[in-house]
Amino acid sequence: MKPLWKVGELAKLTGLTIRTLRFYDQIGLFSPSAHSDSGHRLYNEADLSRLQQILSLKELGLSLEEIKSIVTGGHFSPLEIVSLQIARLKETIRIQQKLLAELEYVSNQMHLKQPVTVEDFTALLEMMKKSRGKMILERRMTWEHHLDLLGDFLDIDPDESNQGS
Repeated sequence: MKPLWKVGELAKLTGLTIRTLRFYDQIGLFSPSAHSDSGHRLYNEADLSRLQQILSLKELGLSLEEIKSIVTGGHFSPLEIVSLQIARLKETIRIQQKLLAELEYVSNQMHLKQPVTVEDFTALLEMMKKSRGKMILERRMTWEHHLDLLGDFLDIDPDESNQGS
Protein backbone atom coordinates (compact mmCIF):
# COMPACT_ATOMS: atom_id res chain seq x y z
CA MET A 1 0.00 0.00 0.00
CA LYS A 2 1.29 3.47 -0.91
CA PRO A 3 1.99 5.87 1.96
CA LEU A 4 -0.54 8.55 2.81
CA TRP A 5 0.24 11.77 4.63
CA LYS A 6 -2.07 13.88 6.73
CA VAL A 7 -1.90 17.65 6.27
CA GLY A 8 0.33 18.17 9.31
CA GLU A 9 2.74 15.49 8.15
CA LEU A 10 2.83 16.94 4.66
CA ALA A 11 3.46 20.40 6.11
CA LYS A 12 6.45 19.10 8.08
CA LEU A 13 7.74 17.19 5.07
CA THR A 14 7.58 20.17 2.70
CA GLY A 15 8.27 23.07 5.04
CA LEU A 16 4.90 24.64 4.22
CA THR A 17 2.41 25.55 6.88
CA ILE A 18 -0.89 23.78 7.47
CA ARG A 19 -2.59 27.09 6.76
CA THR A 20 -0.87 27.33 3.35
CA LEU A 21 -1.93 23.79 2.42
CA ARG A 22 -5.51 24.56 3.48
CA PHE A 23 -5.44 27.76 1.44
CA TYR A 24 -4.16 25.91 -1.64
CA ASP A 25 -7.05 23.46 -1.19
CA GLN A 26 -9.55 26.31 -0.70
CA ILE A 27 -8.55 28.03 -3.96
CA GLY A 28 -8.49 24.75 -5.88
CA LEU A 29 -4.75 24.79 -6.49
CA PHE A 30 -3.80 21.69 -4.52
CA SER A 31 -6.35 19.37 -2.98
CA PRO A 32 -5.85 16.03 -1.25
CA SER A 33 -6.64 12.92 -3.21
CA ALA A 34 -8.56 11.40 -0.29
CA HIS A 35 -10.06 12.00 3.13
CA SER A 36 -10.05 9.67 6.10
CA ASP A 37 -13.29 8.40 7.62
CA SER A 38 -12.95 11.16 10.21
CA GLY A 39 -12.55 13.81 7.50
CA HIS A 40 -8.80 14.36 7.67
CA ARG A 41 -7.08 15.32 4.42
CA LEU A 42 -4.92 12.51 3.01
CA TYR A 43 -2.20 13.04 0.42
CA ASN A 44 -0.48 10.36 -1.68
CA GLU A 45 2.75 10.24 -3.72
CA ALA A 46 1.06 11.75 -6.79
CA ASP A 47 -0.13 14.65 -4.62
CA LEU A 48 3.40 15.13 -3.34
CA SER A 49 4.70 15.21 -6.92
CA ARG A 50 2.05 17.79 -7.88
CA LEU A 51 2.95 19.91 -4.85
CA GLN A 52 6.61 19.79 -5.87
CA GLN A 53 5.63 21.13 -9.30
CA ILE A 54 3.60 23.91 -7.68
CA LEU A 55 6.47 24.89 -5.41
CA SER A 56 8.92 24.87 -8.32
CA LEU A 57 6.65 27.18 -10.32
CA LYS A 58 6.23 29.43 -7.30
CA GLU A 59 10.01 29.57 -6.93
CA LEU A 60 10.16 30.78 -10.53
CA GLY A 61 8.12 33.77 -9.43
CA LEU A 62 4.78 32.84 -10.94
CA SER A 63 1.59 33.96 -9.26
CA LEU A 64 -0.78 31.40 -7.74
CA GLU A 65 -3.25 32.11 -10.55
CA GLU A 66 -0.57 31.42 -13.19
CA ILE A 67 0.43 28.25 -11.36
CA LYS A 68 -3.18 27.12 -11.12
CA SER A 69 -3.61 27.67 -14.86
CA ILE A 70 -0.50 25.60 -15.57
CA VAL A 71 -1.25 22.66 -13.28
CA THR A 72 -4.87 22.45 -14.38
CA GLY A 73 -3.85 22.06 -18.02
CA GLY A 74 -3.55 25.70 -18.90
CA HIS A 75 -1.87 27.07 -21.96
CA PHE A 76 1.71 27.18 -20.66
CA SER A 77 4.37 24.74 -21.79
CA PRO A 78 7.54 24.22 -19.73
CA LEU A 79 9.39 26.30 -22.32
CA GLU A 80 6.92 29.16 -21.88
CA ILE A 81 7.35 29.00 -18.10
CA VAL A 82 11.12 29.24 -18.39
CA SER A 83 10.79 32.00 -21.02
CA LEU A 84 8.49 33.96 -18.70
CA GLN A 85 10.98 33.70 -15.85
CA ILE A 86 13.84 34.74 -18.16
CA ALA A 87 11.85 37.81 -19.24
CA ARG A 88 11.11 38.74 -15.60
CA LEU A 89 14.74 38.30 -14.62
CA LYS A 90 15.97 40.35 -17.59
CA GLU A 91 13.60 43.16 -16.62
CA THR A 92 14.92 43.11 -13.05
CA ILE A 93 18.51 43.18 -14.33
CA ARG A 94 17.67 46.04 -16.73
CA ILE A 95 16.20 48.11 -13.90
CA GLN A 96 19.20 47.44 -11.65
CA GLN A 97 21.64 48.33 -14.46
CA LYS A 98 19.82 51.61 -15.11
CA LEU A 99 19.89 52.41 -11.40
CA LEU A 100 23.61 51.66 -11.29
CA ALA A 101 24.25 53.90 -14.31
CA GLU A 102 22.24 56.76 -12.76
CA LEU A 103 24.09 56.42 -9.44
CA GLU A 104 27.47 56.32 -11.16
CA TYR A 105 26.61 59.41 -13.21
CA VAL A 106 25.53 61.40 -10.13
CA SER A 107 28.59 60.18 -8.22
CA ASN A 108 30.87 61.30 -11.07
CA GLN A 109 29.24 64.69 -11.16
CA MET A 110 29.75 65.08 -7.42
CA HIS A 111 33.40 63.93 -7.58
CA LEU A 112 34.07 66.43 -10.36
CA LYS A 113 32.31 69.09 -8.28
CA GLN A 114 29.90 69.58 -11.16
CA PRO A 115 26.33 70.64 -10.47
CA VAL A 116 23.78 67.85 -10.35
CA THR A 117 20.60 68.98 -12.07
CA VAL A 118 17.05 68.47 -10.95
CA GLU A 119 16.60 66.18 -13.97
CA ASP A 120 19.56 64.06 -12.81
CA PHE A 121 18.06 63.65 -9.36
CA THR A 122 14.62 63.00 -10.82
CA ALA A 123 15.97 60.23 -13.07
CA LEU A 124 17.85 58.75 -10.13
CA LEU A 125 14.82 58.86 -7.86
CA GLU A 126 12.64 57.27 -10.54
CA MET A 127 15.06 54.36 -10.95
CA MET A 128 15.32 53.99 -7.18
CA LYS A 129 11.55 53.84 -6.96
CA LYS A 130 11.35 51.09 -9.61
CA SER A 131 14.11 49.12 -7.93
CA ARG A 132 12.55 49.63 -4.51
CA GLY A 133 9.20 48.38 -5.78
CA LYS A 134 10.76 45.03 -6.62
CA MET A 135 12.46 44.88 -3.23
CA ILE A 136 9.25 45.75 -1.39
CA LEU A 137 7.39 42.98 -3.23
CA GLU A 138 10.05 40.45 -2.22
CA ARG A 139 10.02 41.68 1.38
CA ARG A 140 6.22 41.55 1.44
CA MET A 141 6.27 37.91 0.34
CA THR A 142 8.74 37.11 3.15
CA TRP A 143 6.58 38.89 5.74
CA GLU A 144 3.45 37.12 4.48
CA HIS A 145 5.24 33.83 5.07
CA HIS A 146 6.21 34.89 8.61
CA LEU A 147 2.66 36.05 9.35
CA ASP A 148 1.36 32.77 7.97
CA LEU A 149 3.61 30.88 10.39
CA LEU A 150 2.46 33.10 13.26
CA GLY A 151 -1.16 32.57 12.25
CA ASP A 152 -0.64 28.82 12.36
CA PHE A 153 0.87 29.12 15.82
CA LEU A 154 -2.06 31.19 17.10
CA ASP A 155 -4.62 29.10 15.23
CA ILE A 156 -3.56 25.63 16.37
CA ASP A 157 -6.38 23.13 16.33
CA PRO A 158 -5.68 20.56 19.08
CA ASP A 159 -6.95 17.72 16.86
CA GLU A 160 -4.67 18.66 13.97
CA SER A 161 -1.58 19.29 16.08
CA ASN A 162 -1.93 15.86 17.66
CA GLN A 163 -3.05 13.93 14.60
CA GLY A 164 -1.38 15.89 11.78
CA SER A 165 -4.51 15.98 9.65
